[in-house]
Amino acid sequence: MLEGKALIEDTDMPTKMQIQAMAAASQALDLYDVVDCKSIAAHIKKEFDTRYGSGWQCVVGSSFGCFFTHSKGTFIYFTLETLNFLIFKGVASSSPPSSPH
Repeated sequence: MLEGKALIEDTDMPTKMQIQAMAAASQALDLYDVVDCKSIAAHIKKEFDTRYGSGWQCVVGSSFGCFFTHSKGTFIYFTLETLNFLIFKGVASSSPPSSPH
């Protein structure tokens, strides 16, 4: 487990889900090299798809821009070590979208 502490930049997730997101990120960083952002993101996405149902998206890196719409209560953006983590669940056509981030 990494010694570093995650810093949440923005979120609308319930606290329990936030803790799970940071734990999944920490676990992925233990399993993969820090430069293997694709494998880290895939690990987190699979964890969230398994735990909370399919449709999760995960972006990991040290520098990226993004614009997306997410389902209410499913968004978190945080930093851990040298990486930024963006996790969210996309909006299904039947769900009203929340504000874009």
